[in-house]
Amino acid sequence: MKPKTHTTVLSLAICFVGLHMAGDARAEHHADSVTSGLMKAVGGAHRSPANQARDENRDPVETLGFFGIEPGMTVIELWPGGGWYTEILAPFLREKGTLVAASYGMDTTPEYRPRLHKALMEKVAGNPAVYGSVKIIEWDPPRKNSLGAPGSADMVLTFRNTHSFINNGLAEGVFAEAFKVLKPGGVLGIVQHRAAPGAPADSSKSGYVTEQAVIALAQGAGFVAEARSEINANPKDSHDHPEGVWTLPPSYRLGDVDKELYRGIGESDRMTLRFRKPR
Repeated sequence: MKPKTHTTVLSLAICFVGLHMAGDARAEHHADSVTSGLMKAVGGAHRSPANQARDENRDPVETLGFFGIEPGMTVIELWPGGGWYTEILAPFLREKGTLVAASYGMDTTPEYRPRLHKALMEKVAGNPAVYGSVKIIEWDPPRKNSLGAPGSADMVLTFRNTHSFINNGLAEGVFAEAFKVLKPGGVLGIVQHRAAPGAPADSSKSGYVTEQAVIALAQGAGFVAEARSEINANPKDSHDHPEGVWTLPPSYRLGDVDKELYRGIGESDRMTLRFRKPR
């Protein structure tokens, strides 16, 4: 009986290892498929050379992969601005999934917001082959703060907007709304200009925010801090510039003054954080 018992256990062990290896292979194939889909979107002919030139600083494939984006998801992008990430998210989710662009709307201030909203609408309407499934909603908190039905989204993403939420006294309401719209287990992904640890609370006026402040806001809304990444870090950034983050590319707010210096620094040092709504 002992040999039989040993053979049975060994067979089960081999079977388990085989299933585990098969599962790993499937997971690896799926990850490769997601990466391939993102790379195809990033390399799309619909993207301008100027926007593609920023890929080196913004690492969109790695960033979206870190957040765990998948085909078939409902993804909400907060304040997409000119649509830099929209250009990548839209084709990736075109056939399977939904992209909701929570843009400023026309009835809002300051002036640049309705201008960017109009430009985004024209971009989407002008290329249905890429943007045909994108849903644009007017999102102007606190006046218009709804992102959709509770528990209707798999992922909420925001890129370099958190300082604006803080500066306008909107942050707590924004994080609470993101929590509400997400399904249990849903992800909040944040890329934000990063202040040096221990920077004063008003550092957000310069566009920079400390990681501690962002984590506190998310946890205060009920999120669990799941992971952080240095994908968008820039050790060349001193975090101390005459016009804050807007001194650096792509804004160059100082014009030609020390432009080569700031070009050499590159875009701002950024945190990349993933939070999850508990199941």
